[in-house]
Amino acid sequence: MLSRIDFASFLEHVRSDGDRLALVAGGHLEADVPPCPGWTVADVVKHVAEVYEHKIACTLTEREPDPWPPAWPPERDPLDWLAEAQDRLLSLLSERGPEAHSATWWPPDQTVGFWARRMAHETVIHRVDAELSVGQPSPIDPDLASDGVDEVLNIFLAGDWSEDPEDACQGQRVVVTTGGRAWEVKLDRESVEVISPQGVPDAEISGDPESVLLWLWGRRSEAGLSQGGDPSLLSLLRARLKMATQ
Repeated sequence: MLSRIDFASFLEHVRSDGDRLALVAGGHLEADVPPCPGWTVADVVKHVAEVYEHKIACTLTEREPDPWPPAWPPERDPLDWLAEAQDRLLSLLSERGPEAHSATWWPPDQTVGFWARRMAHETVIHRVDAELSVGQPSPIDPDLASDGVDEVLNIFLAGDWSEDPEDACQGQRVVVTTGGRAWEVKLDRESVEVISPQGVPDAEISGDPESVLLWLWGRRSEAGLSQGGDPSLLSLLRARLKMATQ
């Protein structure tokens, strides 16, 4: 599916949200991260830096790096590592361009453009993690948040679930609405389908793009979001999303 955000804008989001992550993390590296039990802010920073390193390797070698991860120097300062990896990632992606080949985990799209989009969303979600840790929230760009809803539903959630069947999923339809867009999620025992809404759903949830995105990623509760239909289906959807995004 085509994103409504262009390649250059995704790279700018990686830059701006990565800078914000570093700013918030400074001086708070030992703080706990509520959405990620057992993690500190330092762990979040190291994780994002390592994710950037992985995408650099995928693009330079055009294959999945194996083994992964390398044994990083234990004394490496996490904030310095994040800044340096961010610079190398953005330089490489910009130089290669969106159509260049890169190994990705999503078979339909093996391009640098896939990683530009994915890293923009990876960065903003973990920026939020750091902000929640220190009580310094800042808004998410509405267009990016709306695109993030599309990404998590169509790329992370939709597809074959035959290895993790769920008997409670019997074809129920949940509609997610935000930013002038809507997605119908059909929950079957061994699959999830995401299509344009058709008819009256079994449940629905809607709100502003940031709130819906953070709910889908388990970074906020559904309190304050508009809900309709069977509320148990929202819990079922969240359970599937938790498995899809961990």
